[in-house]
Amino acid sequence: MFHPKMKYVYVGLDSHKDTHTAVFLNCFYEKLGELTFKNVPNEFPKFLSESKKFKSNELSFLWGFEDVSSYGRALAVFLTNKKEQVKHVNASLVANERKSLNVLQKTDSFDAECASRVLLSRFDQLPDFNPQDKYWVLAQLVVRRRSIVKGNKSLKNHLQAYITSHYPSHGKFFKDIDAKSSLAFYEKYPSPEKLDNVSVEELAAFLKENGHCNKSIEKATLILDCVKKDGDTLTDFQDIRNQAVISTINQIRNNKKEMESVEILIQNFLKNFDYKLESMRGIDFVTAANLITEIGDIERFPTPAKLAKYSGISPVTYASGKSSVQYANERGNRELNAIFFNLAISVICTAGKNKRIVNHYFYDYYHRKIKEGKTKKQSLKCVERKLVNIIWKMMKYKTEYRNPETKAFEEDIKDKTQEST
Repeated sequence: MFHPKMKYVYVGLDSHKDTHTAVFLNCFYEKLGELTFKNVPNEFPKFLSESKKFKSNELSFLWGFEDVSSYGRALAVFLTNKKEQVKHVNASLVANERKSLNVLQKTDSFDAECASRVLLSRFDQLPDFNPQDKYWVLAQLVVRRRSIVKGNKSLKNHLQAYITSHYPSHGKFFKDIDAKSSLAFYEKYPSPEKLDNVSVEELAAFLKENGHCNKSIEKATLILDCVKKDGDTLTDFQDIRNQAVISTINQIRNNKKEMESVEILIQNFLKNFDYKLESMRGIDFVTAANLITEIGDIERFPTPAKLAKYSGISPVTYASGKSSVQYANERGNRELNAIFFNLAISVICTAGKNKRIVNHYFYDYYHRKIKEGKTKKQSLKCVERKLVNIIWKMMKYKTEYRNPETKAFEEDIKDKTQEST
C-alpha cells in the first residue's frame, strides 16, 4: 500500500508579470526539474504538455501557487478547468520555508522550490483554489477604492503642509481642509497675498457661493482678521508654491470624483451577492463589500469559531505542563480584524447630545461583561466575537439582521404602552 503523498508530483510556481517558474518535486523532496515559461494564455497548454515528462502515468500533479489573485490567477484558472488539483500556498509559509533552509540567495527557482516543499509537507492542510469570479472582481474594486483613499490621505497631508505655512490659523476658519468650501477658498486664495484689497462683502459672497450659506459675513470677517494677526507669511518663490497648492487641490477633486464612480460600481456589484449585511445598523455598502472581500466564500468556514480564528479575534492558548495561558492573537487577517473592531465600537457607543444608545443589545452585553470583571478591552473583544457569530449566520443563511430584545428594550415598549393608555 502506498502512502497518499506518493501519488503526486508536487509543483510549486513562482508567478510574475512576464514569466512563471515551476519546480517539480517527488514525495522524497527530490527535485525532478523546472520550467520557465511566458505568462501568456497561449503558452499554458504547451507548459502543461511539457510538464508531463516529470511524472509517470500513475502519478498526478499537485499544483501550489503563492499568488492566485493577480499574476498567477490566469494559470490557476486554466489548470482548474483542466481538472488539475490546485492549492493556494500562503506566501508567509513559503518565506518561512526559505528561512529554515538557511540559504541567502533568493531566486524565482528557489522560491518555486520552497512553494513545492510547503505543498508537499502541508498538502492536506492547504486550501484548494476556488476561482469564483464575483469575489475576485469585488476584491479588485475594494482594492481600487482603498488605493484612492490612501492617495487622498497623502494629498491632504501635502495640502496641509502648504496651507499651514501660508495660513497658520487656518484651523480656526476651516475644520476640514478637503471640504468643498475650503478647497474653493484655497484654490482662489492659495496664499494671503491674494486677499489684498479683498473686502469682507466680496469674500462673504464667494463663501456663500461655495457652500457657506449661513454666517458668511462672520466667516469672512474671521478669515481676514486671522490673516492680519498672523502677519506676513510671504516666502521666496511664492508663485511656485501657489501653483503647487492649486495642483494638489485639482488632484484631490479628481480623486473624489473617481471615488464616487468606484463606489457606484461597488454598490451595483453587491447585487450579485444575496447577502443582507446592510440590514445591520453600522454596516454600509462599503463595510459590506470589505467584509465579503476579506471573508470570501463563507463555506470556507464551517463554524463561526473558524472565522473568529481567521480574523485574529479568538485568543491563542499557550500551554506547557500544568500551566495554560491565553493571550490576544496578533496574527490572522488584520484587515478583517479592523473591520470587526470598528463595527464593535459603533454598536456599543451612544450618539447625539442626549447620549442615545445605538444598539441596546450590544450596549447591555458590553457593560455586563465589564460588571463580570473583564477590562474594557476584553469586553470589546467579546463584542467582536459576538459580531463574528452574527455575520457568519447572516452570510451562511443569507438572512437579515434582527436585534435581540433586551431588558432595556422591553422597558421602553412598556413605557410607550403606558403612555398611550
